[in-house]
Amino acid sequence: MILPATGALSSADTPDRVIARTIRRVLDRVNALSAPGPGWTRPSYSDLESRAHKVIEEEAEALKLETSRDAAGNFFARLPGQDRTAPALFVGSHLDTVSHGGAYDGQAGVAAALALIAACRASKMPPPMDIVLTVTRAEESVWFPVSYIGSRAHLGALTAAEMKAPRADTGQSLAHHMRAQGFDPDAVLAARAPDPARFLEFHIEQGPVLQEAGEAYGLVTAIRGGLRYRAARITGQWAHSGGTPRDQRADTVVALADLVLAMDGVWADMLGQGADLTVTFGRVDGATPAHAMAKVAGELGFCLDLRSRDVEMLERADDHLRREMRRIETTRPGIVFDLGAQSRSQPAVMSGDMLDRIARGARQIGDSPRRMLSGGGHDAAAFAVAGWDSAMIFIRNWNGSHCPEEGMDASDLERAVGAVYAAVMAGWIP
Repeated sequence: MILPATGALSSADTPDRVIARTIRRVLDRVNALSAPGPGWTRPSYSDLESRAHKVIEEEAEALKLETSRDAAGNFFARLPGQDRTAPALFVGSHLDTVSHGGAYDGQAGVAAALALIAACRASKMPPPMDIVLTVTRAEESVWFPVSYIGSRAHLGALTAAEMKAPRADTGQSLAHHMRAQGFDPDAVLAARAPDPARFLEFHIEQGPVLQEAGEAYGLVTAIRGGLRYRAARITGQWAHSGGTPRDQRADTVVALADLVLAMDGVWADMLGQGADLTVTFGRVDGATPAHAMAKVAGELGFCLDLRSRDVEMLERADDHLRREMRRIETTRPGIVFDLGAQSRSQPAVMSGDMLDRIARGARQIGDSPRRMLSGGGHDAAAFAVAGWDSAMIFIRNWNGSHCPEEGMDASDLERAVGAVYAAVMAGWIP
């Protein structure tokens, strides 16, 4: 059963109590919505994602916020501030998940944004500027081979070619799924980009830094970009496992192993030169219909994810990748690599001014959060690339990310929201 919204405030509420209550209630309500299986699954542009958005709409209406949706289905709820002409502060995240994901990736950021606005309501004093709850669609690019779909749609950055991208589980296009949920892909492509403002995203850290340091939250200075090959393939020659000599094989498994070890060496060398880079072979698939126990594998699929905060480093790693593939094709006759289509997300630098303001708010509540890099991609990057002042706050997380075991202490998120609340109410506008 999904709990009803109970966001109405009483005269006895304090901002701290409202923040804590809102975060816990919203997380419970959103996480009641999932496809079967371990963890949480809410595919991008699915009925489950839409139902989660409806939960947030109910919460916003209980706070008497000004609500709207754009043509892509992104949801906005505005709390008027003292200066309606000042650049607004947009705060939020997404509600879709990877398959069998966790309880906090995306939804914790939405809960935090609602909690911030509810705390401002409880204070009886309007914030200096409008604060806009922002709930994006389709942030998780595992469903469609397109980065930051909802946020880039709002920012006027999606292309007609990207609208044709197939969803991983259905094969139907992004435009088809957008229409099926009642939205308008043609209007998305025709829309003008909004004037830049400010965007803030709370998100669980997708690594171990804060957990190992024993720190509740940190301030993100930059977000790595990505260069990806989602459907790469190797072809060789099917052959009998017992009857084919080693020097006459075109074994795709051995070719991939050669490439993986070579790129691991490239990664180590580039790190030794001071480069920022990660190299991940995230999927290997040799289970074609022709596969058998007694065969040398003649076909194999894989994906590769390169990430860096520096576009030049991504290009260098890609050049190394192509040289290594040519070497393997030369030394292993019959092997052919096909990387398929390339997709990218741009690195983004967060606003130093926004981070400084949040840090001042943190000091007011006795905290001194570290500054750190984000290895994962986030909606905040799309806003930053579009020219918005953008900032992120990482919340301590354990047991990894994009998995059912994601761990987060709600009190850590409450503390981070408290820091932003202190910064906002102290006077965010210069």
